[in-house]
Amino acid sequence: MSPVPSTRIRVLLLVLLLAVLMPAGSAAQRTDGRRWGTALAADGMQASGTVGSENARVGQVWYFALPVPGNISDEPIGITRAAVEHVPPGIEVLGYGAYDMSDTDGLPLLATEGEPHTPDFARLRNYADRAVEVPAGETSDIFYAVRLKITSPPEGPVRRCRFEYTQDGRAYTQTMDCELLLTVAG
Repeated sequence: MSPVPSTRIRVLLLVLLLAVLMPAGSAAQRTDGRRWGTALAADGMQASGTVGSENARVGQVWYFALPVPGNISDEPIGITRAAVEHVPPGIEVLGYGAYDMSDTDGLPLLATEGEPHTPDFARLRNYADRAVEVPAGETSDIFYAVRLKITSPPEGPVRRCRFEYTQDGRAYTQTMDCELLLTVAG
């Protein structure tokens, strides 16, 4: 009768086998064929707090700026898509856009559609129809925004921003912190 290896030994052998078979520096691949990315700075102003309003109303449309893409890697990237991952009941995503900060007089973190100081996003050039290039070590002049409608009192915050990009012929996905809390008054 041969001895049966313990579970701990089996796990150790599996880890060692994977370490030998996986090339050095390769990122783990997701089920959609993309790799988990690390090229975008994840520690900016928008990743360290909550943006919001306590005076929101049902029926209003808001624009929420996602974190401005900053490429901290040594290679250029091409952002192909940006989105929020968690949208609570009471908020509907109407769409996404990518806009040049020079067209909006800076970064509008949160804006209500139709207000006097809100950029007229419908008239601005939307760069989301092609990859937004961000050179190595630079921050993009293009920011992504999500257009949201309040359909009922929101049941929590909008959270987590995901960027999809290509770099050196490979597709990556990177998720970072971002949070928007809209509270219906009354």
